[in-house]
Amino acid sequence: MIPFTPQLIGQTEKALHALLLTVLAGRDLSEREWVTLRLVSQHDGAGTLDAFVAERLHDPEAGRFLATLRDRGLLDGAALTPSGTTLSAEIGEEIAALTGPVWSGIDENDVEAAARALNHILGGTLALLRTTRA
Repeated sequence: MIPFTPQLIGQTEKALHALLLTVLAGRDLSEREWVTLRLVSQHDGAGTLDAFVAERLHDPEAGRFLATLRDRGLLDGAALTPSGTTLSAEIGEEIAALTGPVWSGIDENDVEAAARALNHILGGTLALLRTTRA
């Protein structure tokens, strides 16, 4: 068993990333474009879409990913087009079906503890990123 360290988080992320790539294969959509598509679907209209995506994607190419999605007809202005919504839903459903068995075996108390721990790590890491980029 790998202890709860950056190594465990990193290896988990890499394994989930590999699963995601199998879902995206054949869809002509990169992992970063998929994440951008999901972020667009989560934007509530507060602030600009570009700023919303850039803040969460942590990638200097965020604007290029948005432009690519617009060029492909998946994004119109600051919202998903019907085809963008359909593609997002299809991929989301496939990911859920693939990973569902992984999540289903985890005790509810462990899920809550893991969520607290990972959100704490995420918050601390984002704070560090903000101070190192200032």
